[in-house]
Amino acid sequence: MCENETDKQFAVCVFCGASPGTGSQFMETAKSLGAVLHKNGWSLVYGGGTDGLMGAVASSVASLGGNVHGIIPEALIRREQSVVLPSVEEFGRTTVVQDMHTRKAMMGKEADAFIALPGGFGTMEELFEIVTWNQLGIHDCPIIILNVNGYYDGLLEWIAAAVEKGFISEGASAIISEVKSVDEIAEKIRCYKPASGRLHLDWSCR
Repeated sequence: MCENETDKQFAVCVFCGASPGTGSQFMETAKSLGAVLHKNGWSLVYGGGTDGLMGAVASSVASLGGNVHGIIPEALIRREQSVVLPSVEEFGRTTVVQDMHTRKAMMGKEADAFIALPGGFGTMEELFEIVTWNQLGIHDCPIIILNVNGYYDGLLEWIAAAVEKGFISEGASAIISEVKSVDEIAEKIRCYKPASGRLHLDWSCR
């Protein structure tokens, strides 16, 4: 086991869409990911929605008795929660915040690892902010994209092109890890080593 043991329960933040996507494979993968998190004794931090992939991964963990914390801006409740007053038993506990910045800051602070399932603009924005934080030395947590049916192939091609064109260093490109199956998640997280291209900047207050 490569990870360091602590008294705090290891928390995984999952970025994903509030839509189910087309075809059943996306929802099935989200549910399977929830089972993997619970099997490893990890808690889930996510965007607080009850719909789409968000709801699938949260309900999967919660139904097994796992710890789930959803964080959602008040403005998005009607958009991402079709379940009125979702119960802790169904989706875990929910914290309502005022804005997107607070949501992301709370998710980032609580998480020990990050996984991106398929999603849209919001998922990409969350993913790349946390990638940038890793590159700048704000955190050194693993960041994994779960490449369901090649969904992230285009993103991986873009990263390779950015390295080739000199906009991302070879070392920094390793900040994001790819898996194609939930079965690879546990080992990828446990045996994570920070990328060599990270910047070791001092973010402490003076």
